[in-house]
Amino acid sequence: MKRLLIFFFALFLSATFNSADAQTTSSGEMEGMAGFARAVSVNDGTVFIGEAANPHQPGLVYVYQRTDEEWSEQLELSATDGKIGNGFGASLTTDGNAVLIGAPARDDERGAAYLFTKSGDGSWSQRVQLALSDTSKKGSLGTSVALSGDLAFLGAPGEKDGSGAVYVFRKTESGSWGQQQRLANPDTAQGIGFGSALEVDGSKLLVGAPEEGGAVHVYRSGDEGSWTKETTLSSDQAADNAQFGSTLKTFNDKVLVGAPRDASGSGAVFIFESKADSSWNETGKLVAFNGQPRYGFGSSLAIANDKLWVGTPGADDRKGALYQFEQNKDSGEWVGVSKIGGPDRKEGDQFASTVAVDKDIAVAGLTGADYGAGTAAILEMDDAGNWSVVSRIVSESSSVLEPITGNKVECNDGSASHFGCNNMNLLSFLPIEEIGGDRGVRMNDIWGWTDPKTGKEYALVGRINGTSFVDVSDPSNPVYVANLPMTEGSRANAWRDVKVYKNHAYVVADNAGEHGMQVVDLTKLRDFDGTPMTLEEDTVYDKVNSVHNIVINEDTGFAYVVGSSGGGQTCGGGLHMVNIQDPKNPEFAGCFADPSTGRSGTGYTHDAQCVTYEGPDKEYQGEEICIGANETAISFANVSDKENPQALSTVSYPDYAYVHQGWLTEDQRYFFQNDELDELTGNVDHTRTLIWDVSDLDDPQFVDEYLFDNSASDHNLYIKGNMMYQSNYVSGLQVLDISDPENPKKIGYFDTEPFGEDEPGFAGTWSNYPYFESNIIIMTSSTEGLFILENPEQPVTPASSQ
Repeated sequence: MKRLLIFFFALFLSATFNSADAQTTSSGEMEGMAGFARAVSVNDGTVFIGEAANPHQPGLVYVYQRTDEEWSEQLELSATDGKIGNGFGASLTTDGNAVLIGAPARDDERGAAYLFTKSGDGSWSQRVQLALSDTSKKGSLGTSVALSGDLAFLGAPGEKDGSGAVYVFRKTESGSWGQQQRLANPDTAQGIGFGSALEVDGSKLLVGAPEEGGAVHVYRSGDEGSWTKETTLSSDQAADNAQFGSTLKTFNDKVLVGAPRDASGSGAVFIFESKADSSWNETGKLVAFNGQPRYGFGSSLAIANDKLWVGTPGADDRKGALYQFEQNKDSGEWVGVSKIGGPDRKEGDQFASTVAVDKDIAVAGLTGADYGAGTAAILEMDDAGNWSVVSRIVSESSSVLEPITGNKVECNDGSASHFGCNNMNLLSFLPIEEIGGDRGVRMNDIWGWTDPKTGKEYALVGRINGTSFVDVSDPSNPVYVANLPMTEGSRANAWRDVKVYKNHAYVVADNAGEHGMQVVDLTKLRDFDGTPMTLEEDTVYDKVNSVHNIVINEDTGFAYVVGSSGGGQTCGGGLHMVNIQDPKNPEFAGCFADPSTGRSGTGYTHDAQCVTYEGPDKEYQGEEICIGANETAISFANVSDKENPQALSTVSYPDYAYVHQGWLTEDQRYFFQNDELDELTGNVDHTRTLIWDVSDLDDPQFVDEYLFDNSASDHNLYIKGNMMYQSNYVSGLQVLDISDPENPKKIGYFDTEPFGEDEPGFAGTWSNYPYFESNIIIMTSSTEGLFILENPEQPVTPASSQ
């Protein structure tokens, strides 16, 4: 009989991370997860673990077996036409000497599945690729897979705008495979996403359609091998957003249906039984005995020696747990339940996101472990019937991106090493693991500091779990110097920001719990003796908790923490003003927020620039002006009087999606602004930067928009002299000559994400810093590392040192 195992649905990932519509918001999903163990299976002593989303290599399925006293990797399965981003390994199922592996993202979301078989010598090889001859259908074929003898079932839940379909393939007598039947969603009124989950048991096929109320469709095979619908299973007890049908399992004469979002995400498993007349009754419901919202009970299901295992990855502060249910074979009553915790679980590991069992061996995915890179636990049952974890598994695949140091790599014929480019040279590159990043760690923001005593230049690099300090004085031979861990008691998350004032770094993090603002004396970096140091903050400003960005006006000695949430004095998410003139003793100075802006009507500021104004508007010369990017509009404020800040004006545009960030030209007449989501929402077809004339701060005027030659999402931009440097995620750093601000000209680019398409999304470069006197440009890329670049039109001069 088949042993299907259901990959870890994005539905629970989004429930866990409070999915929103933007990387830019503190509730957005984390990027760059490799996906290890989001699909698992066990068959005849062999464990299969998928890794579908490694950003630097095509998807893989790892094969593990016990050798002597330990489990070890035996081989890796990959598609013969594998490409990065194909999703190979997102789903998998085994049956005898065969394994069927889904690749739902292959060929621009058309999808496919690959059948591998084992030979007599124990080797595995690809036998066939299953795909649709009609290439017009983009349904993510292979999102779910099931295998039973000569039949393969592939779910395509994205077909027909999410209505979904299931395709049945059959092996012929000649050994070839061909499509036998297409099963369309029979009920689009309830249960969208038809084909998201599959379970086959003899002549019975179950198809999950978990969206829009959720449903499970039951099919039977006839004498001629065709499949016909028998009934639809649903439950009035399930909430509309329960994701009823996300996971499926047959157990004796019962059908078990997972609904991991039921009851505010606590989750449930619904039980159905068939009667002699082929009708079905709902006969029960299982829940976690200590369930709480966001537990996700029912995210995975497995049968182990007549016991039902229910994965609950959100249990115990997202450490995750398995619940084992035992049934009395005579009465059918559920007579006992026990809970199994994972191995050395940590908050966010999400143990049992996926689970599969065969005889006395089980594998459970911890898909949140290692900051989302994922790990797996192998469990074994002893002679007394007790299960225990015997091995913790991680993927050992190496990145193709190795350090590039020693010599400048000039941009020739559109590339510098792996990276696309034009008119930008690569001085060096350090992968994340070379500058303090453990497995799964990703990078975010970046800033710079020049030591006034030594002349050395340092990159201050944000990570999801701390800040790295890198000496870039010799830009072709950068040196990792120190690590500042995140505040004790806070949690890792995608957003960290850092700025500098009087030789001190100020570090904030968003959606990170009680993080506060770290203050660290940067002159400690002079103590570096060749071994990377671990720094401690000199103080933590605790009047804010989670903060999206920090802005500093070095002329006045005031910091502005923006996008505050999670406790403390949030100032509505607007400007929380802090006096840092005594750098180690920050003091709260006041709030400003314009409630006519922001998605929630509180004046939330996503990012800002605060300056001592010297621009053309004589009325405000010498005043301290803050320009806020406030989600829905740009806000202009005079904050000279911290006890009585004044709103000056706001300006917006009809097709905004998310007013994200911007920067003034050096004469302070123009403001260049990006909108992070307008490409993703389809408001525009090309990446755009908006140009505003702000010569009258009371009445800013839209001038024009600059459109790039692709549709990548845009992120942070900065201006130095007549150059604008904009980090546009997957299309890389874009360099514009803005000598004529109303008619910018693109003069170069450097793409840090070499394997993806230039399309909307949040991978690739996050931010850059172009302000060193040496003219080097430092830049982060979230899953790649630290880049140090040269603009040939502004040649690099070595940083001075003593």
